[in-house]
Amino acid sequence: MSEAKVTAIHAGRIAPLGPNGVPSAFVKSPVSGGAYVGVLGLAGDEQADLTVHGGRDKAVYAYAQANYDLWRTDFPELADKFGPGSVGENLAIEGMSEKDMCVGDVHAIGGALLQVCQPRQPCFKFALRFEDERLPPAMMLNGRSGWYYRVLQEGGIGDGESVRLHARPNPDFPFQRLVEIISRRRVREDEATRLASMDGLAAQWREYFSSKKPA
Repeated sequence: MSEAKVTAIHAGRIAPLGPNGVPSAFVKSPVSGGAYVGVLGLAGDEQADLTVHGGRDKAVYAYAQANYDLWRTDFPELADKFGPGSVGENLAIEGMSEKDMCVGDVHAIGGALLQVCQPRQPCFKFALRFEDERLPPAMMLNGRSGWYYRVLQEGGIGDGESVRLHARPNPDFPFQRLVEIISRRRVREDEATRLASMDGLAAQWREYFSSKKPA
């Protein structure tokens, strides 16, 4: 974590995706010279369907640089398609992954403070991007979900910016554990009780886990 850094910044505009031209900003382009991060995300980054994308709890999508090599190993026929920006992320980060953080961690990146608030649940657009329907379920199974940041403090982020741990409100609840719970869609009573009021967790998931608590 002490050596983690941003290796690439990407933003996307809404454009047709796939053979039927589904509106999507999944395909991202590199942003040179850094980007300003507001409460709703990177300047210049768009979302086509605001019912499932965007918002304060999905403001910035980050992905571990090391995950690309693992995808290439799993799907060698798609190896040339995996790389920074390819899975729709805004930030590619080297030196940390889903296994190195806890739910609610606050990271200082450049002038911004970003909070880890939920994993990604891949939709059909991931399959359209790579023309391969195996990828969304594979992401759910392998746990290489990436993570969404909530923006606590707006600011600029540049290429090569270090990622520093600013606060850790839930040191006993690894982010990877949350990914596994969401993937299996089965939650124990003690997990539901804890997650329903967890500091930093996305509001939609706090509500979901609250509904799973015993009456």
